[in-house]
Amino acid sequence: MSGLSTSATAIPLHRLTRWLLAVPVLMLLAYLVLMDNGAISQTGTFLHELMHDGRHLLGVPCH
Repeated sequence: MSGLSTSATAIPLHRLTRWLLAVPVLMLLAYLVLMDNGAISQTGTFLHELMHDGRHLLGVPCH
């Protein structure tokens, strides 16, 4: 195995921070649209209807 070398490269912190913030926000949004069914979004009529319509738009059964 001559000529093969492995070396680790550091990931810049600013790139990692974006993903660490974006992933939980996207997961919360996916939960609200796909699985919430009014448990959290019932607090406001507009938010509930927005999530309800989002489920229908994505073809997710909700009732």
